[in-house]
Amino acid sequence: MLTLNKTLVAALLGITVVVTGCASSKGGDVYSREDARRPMSVRLATIEGLRAVKLEGTKSPLGAGAGAVVGGLAGSGVARDAKGQAIGAVLGAVVGGIAGALTEERSTREDALEITVRTEDGKLFAYVQAGDINEFKVGERVRLLGTGGETRVSH
Repeated sequence: MLTLNKTLVAALLGITVVVTGCASSKGGDVYSREDARRPMSVRLATIEGLRAVKLEGTKSPLGAGAGAVVGGLAGSGVARDAKGQAIGAVLGAVVGGIAGALTEERSTREDALEITVRTEDGKLFAYVQAGDINEFKVGERVRLLGTGGETRVSH
């Protein structure tokens, strides 16, 4: 039974790593498949300010679920009698679920930047997108590409 638990734990951790690694980016140079061949509005602007920020990580049921399973399995192994195993499994599942959710959110956080721009008609806008603060410079002319309610800042 112990070997089965280790195998199950390894499989769940592997699935968690694969799924959280596939989370889509909110960077200015990353497009979804649905964005391809879709018309975008283009406006020109000048960068007025830049600020490094963080995009929060994903909060899917997968992280909490995987953590709960792993915690429940680990918790059930701390006692020898059935009642103790049941209590350990429940407590382990609760703690594991919380730990799994936190781990998922932290591991999928992204560095991002808040870009404040002034458009050619004098209006001021701020956009947040994944990326590095050194990607743009204050005073640089940029393009604002908009489609489907989203706008990205591009060189």
